[in-house]
Amino acid sequence: MLIGIDPILSADLLHGLRAMGHGDTIVIADGSFPAATVAQRLVNMEAADLKRALGAILSVLPIDEDEPGPVIGMEVIGQPEQNMPAHDVIRAEVAAVNDRVALKLVERFAFYELAKQAFLVVATGERLFYGNVIIRKGTVAPDA
Repeated sequence: MLIGIDPILSADLLHGLRAMGHGDTIVIADGSFPAATVAQRLVNMEAADLKRALGAILSVLPIDEDEPGPVIGMEVIGQPEQNMPAHDVIRAEVAAVNDRVALKLVERFAFYELAKQAFLVVATGERLFYGNVIIRKGTVAPDA
């Protein structure tokens, strides 16, 4: 156990998050996502849902603000304007740590292509449809 680190963040996940550089991406994937198929580096967090996993990860991961679109979710198939409960979870967890970025939705297969380029994929046990998000890592400013 570590002080100040959410215990759901495993050593493998912390290692992957720390190894990521500015601009690298992480996918937090729901239970239906083909995580093992697209992952270059896979960490399982199947006991966690999207809210729990995303909250823990965002407690240590800075979100990139240098380029647009640092938080990307998946559009509903055939209904790209539809909002899903998972989208609301993503928006709420992101806003809790950074209210300057917004969720951008992309078409399913475009999301898969972006996911294949991700540094890290975290497979959760989320059962909500469209409970997938890609986050681009930002930087940590030096202390004043």
